[in-house]
Amino acid sequence: MTIDVSAFGRRTSAGSTGLIAALVVAAAVAAPLRAALAEDAPPVDKMRAKIGAFAEKAIAQQGGSRMVFKVDAGALRERTVNDLRDDVYRIVHDGRVPFSGLAIRDGGVEVKIAEPKDRDRVLAKLTAAKDYPPIPGSPVTVADAGNGQIRLTPTDAAFAAYLRDLVDRSMTMIDQRLYDIDIKPAGVLPDGTDRIRLVLPGVADPDRVAALFAKKVRVSFRMVDISTSSQDALKDSLPAGSEVLYGFKDNTPWLVLKESLLEGDDLSDAAPGYDSRTHAPIVNFRFNARGQRRFAHATEDNVGKPFAIVLDDKVLSAPIIREPITGGQGQISGNFTVQEASSVASKLVAAALPGRLTLVEQRVVEPSGASR
Repeated sequence: MTIDVSAFGRRTSAGSTGLIAALVVAAAVAAPLRAALAEDAPPVDKMRAKIGAFAEKAIAQQGGSRMVFKVDAGALRERTVNDLRDDVYRIVHDGRVPFSGLAIRDGGVEVKIAEPKDRDRVLAKLTAAKDYPPIPGSPVTVADAGNGQIRLTPTDAAFAAYLRDLVDRSMTMIDQRLYDIDIKPAGVLPDGTDRIRLVLPGVADPDRVAALFAKKVRVSFRMVDISTSSQDALKDSLPAGSEVLYGFKDNTPWLVLKESLLEGDDLSDAAPGYDSRTHAPIVNFRFNARGQRRFAHATEDNVGKPFAIVLDDKVLSAPIIREPITGGQGQISGNFTVQEASSVASKLVAAALPGRLTLVEQRVVEPSGASR
């Protein structure tokens, strides 16, 4: 497998559509779908509503399970403030703006920028609405704390947009991971501002689903240990601080350092796609501001050496760093099927999501509709 640094645009509803298209097809083959849909609803929302309507009809006929999960709004708020601090650092660092006292305090970010013209320049970049998710107005409020100190706080509108995006990304991830374990069709629908409702026809053991999302997906970016070959390490003894992991597709042994350069919380998003040159399935990924900075430093220090992208102790890819990678985005390619690319992307998303999904409701439904 290889990793290429290439343009990876913002996540769109079209990307989400690719992840749940197989579910739509499965439901369409099984039975006609009926749902009252608003004409202006996004395509993904329409598909979710159709699948949900089919799942409701199926669970009434054959029984199954209903579950409700809650996303971690507290972890999202913490991530939002951390990202804001990292954005401030990136802007002042890249713009060579003198600053001091950059810190998180009481749910906001404070920084001292002595020159008014520098403050204006930083704020102009910082308060511009982000490309995704769409935010009405500025994403931050700015308060003058005096003596060149300013305080920045995410707006309520921005946080609400981030929360909607978290719910949407979580639903997309749940869709694919249920599909991976052959639970289909499954209704995966928003339930209020921070909850997700699952309608699972024919599933009499919801504990299996709960266990799937209780375990945190582990993603890490690590250097490959080139002090000896993996075959020699397996025959003799492992170097201190290293371990042998096996390839995702071919079980090839890789000797990798245990220490991680970056982990799942350094990612901001991932999505399946197709290579523009070969049209082969790939996985696009993007780092957040902190991850972009850490990855740039790591690749600058290790040009000419291989590093491994590890998902749940399986090596997805182990490319050689040809040059410093500063763009914060790239793609993993190499012999993926469409289903594998979607599955890997969903697990990267699961690793990148702030906090955990919390199960708040679970019940088994009899075919008659009565629960037990």
